[in-house]
Amino acid sequence: FGVRARASGGWARLFASGGVWSSLGSFAFAPSAAMFFLLDMERIVTLPPQHFGSQLRETLHKQLVREVEGTCSGKHGYIVCVTRITDSGKGRVQVATGKATFHMKYQCVAFRPFKGEVVDCVVTQINKMGFFADAGPFAIFVSSNLIPEDYTFTNSEQGQSFVSGDEDVKIVKDCEVRVRIVGTRVDHAEIFGIGTIKEDYLGVLGGPEG
Repeated sequence: FGVRARASGGWARLFASGGVWSSLGSFAFAPSAAMFFLLDMERIVTLPPQHFGSQLRETLHKQLVREVEGTCSGKHGYIVCVTRITDSGKGRVQVATGKATFHMKYQCVAFRPFKGEVVDCVVTQINKMGFFADAGPFAIFVSSNLIPEDYTFTNSEQGQSFVSGDEDVKIVKDCEVRVRIVGTRVDHAEIFGIGTIKEDYLGVLGGPEG
């Protein structure tokens, strides 16, 4: 997989759906490519004087990645990874501190979920009101009203779950489900979603790993 992302935990499972880079540098993703965008961004990065030397550019690039990857904004969504730095800028030394600031320009992959999109996610918590699931850093709640009517909530020694009427399908913690986003709430540093599995081709994809 061509994206240089920190594909651990939720991101790793989200990327497992088959993301690829095309020869044109665009991002294709199944089943919801519309949630990923290649953006041109800018940022002011500050370096202290001990980093002024032959490795300055390399250090500057690493600092940019540390500052932006994994962050979230209501406007752009989650920054998955920096793909290319287009301009490192010319450093300007701050007289009072000796630090240098760089106006950097870069491209990055951003994950921005929208109402109506379909996403694969992992169940993290279940109660009688519904269940919570994560698609990378994106948290989704599926209410019991948005689960098929033949599913019933059970609380057994094995844990809490929703079980289909024929008992062939169970929604349990750590299982993978496919949901459609029916609403989102965007905060300054977080995006939260409401989802449904009460439609054809949605629901459980597989049981817990391991």
